[in-house]
Formats: sequence, structure tokens, C-alpha cells
Amino acid sequence: MTQTSHLWLFFVLVFGIVILPGLDMAFVLASSLVGGRRAGLSAVGGIIAGAACHVLVGATGVAVLLTVMPAAFNALLWVGALYVAWMGLSLVRSPAAFSASSQSGQRSAAATFRQGALTNLLNPKAYVFMLAVFPQFLRPEYGPIWLQALALGAIIALTQAAVYGAVALAADRARGWLESRPSASARVGQAVGGLMMLAAVVTAIEGWRST
Repeated sequence: MTQTSHLWLFFVLVFGIVILPGLDMAFVLASSLVGGRRAGLSAVGGIIAGAACHVLVGATGVAVLLTVMPAAFNALLWVGALYVAWMGLSLVRSPAAFSASSQSGQRSAAATFRQGALTNLLNPKAYVFMLAVFPQFLRPEYGPIWLQALALGAIIALTQAAVYGAVALAADRARGWLESRPSASARVGQAVGGLMMLAAVVTAIEGWRST
């Protein structure tokens, strides 16, 4: 397999993972519906920053530590699931906070960026990818490992920017419709909160089955 084919295969795998609904996508959706385009894109930026940290972990071999210490991985998985479940529960219990005109919707872009990064860093699927998939695409015959990791990281970042960016922009358009319909906004807020809780439960179940 040529290096070009190698990179295309990696892109297909990354796209297949990113396009599936999960913790990151749910957070982008909620952020954009609550705070608009700026908040949604800030969430995307945070998620990309978190993914960059994952690439660094995978490239430096620190991920091996999680391989020999499965308890650490399981603990991380549960923490991530609980964190997203807590955010979802907050929306379900307080749908008014989902209103585009509420004070919480005016959260700073920096705060949303940080929360997006934390969401990604606590996303167990990212660690599974780095442990099971990423190392397979670092081949000595293709040149310096750090340069390959940089190229693979760029593919991940661009794919996330395209997919999650589209989600953020689409949610922002829906936000304009919801602004004039408070009751519908509350119901959507509860639905998004429920989606985030469901994603957390599925993640926790997957972790439980792997133990």
C-alpha cells in the first residue's frame, strides 16, 4: 500500500467515526442551539484542541500506559460518561437555560472552547481510537514518526472541523426559529439533554462490557 492510499484509508476511518453521533457531536449541537454560531464553533475548536492532545499522547507512546493499566482507562471512561450525563441532566432539569435569550446562552467563547476540549479529553472513544487504530498508521517506512503523526492529526482536525462545523451552523439556523417559540425551545432543550444522557449511558455500557 502506498503512503497516499494509507492516508486515504485513515481518512475514511476517521470520517466514519466522526460522523456517528456521540459525546462530541452532542456537545456541539447543544452549544450552538444555546449560544448560537459563535458558541458552536468555539465548541468545535475546543474539540479539535482536545483531539490534538490525543494525537500527542498516541504519538509519544503514553497511550501504552493505558494498555498496561486497564483500570485507568475504565476510570477515565466512567468520568467522561458522568461528565456528559451531568451536562445533559442540567438541560433536562432546566430547559429554560436552553433558551437563546437566557443568560447562560451568553457564555463566553473561551469558556465554551475549554468545555469542548474537556469533553473531548474525557471522551473514551477517542482513547479507544488512539489505542487500537492510530498506532497502526504510524509506519517507520513512511518517514519520521512525528511527521506522520502531524499529517494524521491534520486529517483528524480537518474532518472534525468539516463535520462538527456543519452541525454547529445547522443548529444555529434552527436557533433563530426557536427564539420566537419559547415552549418549543424548552422541549428541544430537554430533547438535546436527553440525547447527551443517552450518549453517556451507551458509552458507559460499552465500557462495562469491555471490563
